[in-house]
Amino acid sequence: MLTILFDGVAYGMLLFVLACGLAITLGLMNFVNLAHGAFAMAGGYVTVLAMSKLGLPFLACLPLAFLVAALLGMILEPTLYRRLYGKSHFDQVLFSIGLAFMAVATVDFFMGSTQQNIRLPEWLRGRSEIGGVGMGHYRLLIIGVCAALAIGLQLILSKTRFGSRLRAAVDDTRVASGLGINVNRVFLFTFAFGSGIAGLGGALGAEVFGLDPTFPLKFMIYFLIVVSVGGTTTITGPLLASLLLGIADVAGKYYFPKMGAFVIYSVMIVILLWRPQGLFSRGSGK
Repeated sequence: MLTILFDGVAYGMLLFVLACGLAITLGLMNFVNLAHGAFAMAGGYVTVLAMSKLGLPFLACLPLAFLVAALLGMILEPTLYRRLYGKSHFDQVLFSIGLAFMAVATVDFFMGSTQQNIRLPEWLRGRSEIGGVGMGHYRLLIIGVCAALAIGLQLILSKTRFGSRLRAAVDDTRVASGLGINVNRVFLFTFAFGSGIAGLGGALGAEVFGLDPTFPLKFMIYFLIVVSVGGTTTITGPLLASLLLGIADVAGKYYFPKMGAFVIYSVMIVILLWRPQGLFSRGSGK
């Protein structure tokens, strides 16, 4: 039971890293970016190519995946995304889904449709027994990286000047600009940072989820579940939603293997019926 709980926490932490970039762009920038998974896929393929072609160690590929995905976001935000900020969510959905399909076709053309494999170093492929709980070394790494990221994001958004400027820019763009805040620059770095986090999640998740050109489409629903269940006004909401859904998914597949993903969808439906705005929302008073 404790081993299932541990694996569920690791799975949930990975979902959080993959989805929190979407939570940032949707909750803090009010932009529905359904192409978010494409940035995660970019991080995964950067890791595969860096390990196979350049011979870089796995851990060195993680910051590289973050930087490449962030750079990609920094290029696309002013050239494409910024034009859609004032549009309706329906226009944003159509635009970002189109980008996702373009990313799938591009990667399929250059990399092929076969699934890519990442060979982890020997020390990450082992498993240790701690207090009777079987803990995979790679999942321990995932939990550690994701926990540090969650704490860092919370501090950045709530304690730094950049976080204050971002909240001000979202709440009232005109007033923020009048106070001397460069709103375009704030949104640029926010979008790039969210894209970089997605790239890091793609690098970490390539071994767990598998990596092929359809990655952005296959896991889009998981990103949306995390954001919708957790809410988008804080980092805490998506984190708790990811942990809850990760544990439910792992436990459901272990105890009810024939039901597949039915358990995670059931949990989502129950929570949204109880709290339609998500676990954490402005209306919840939290």
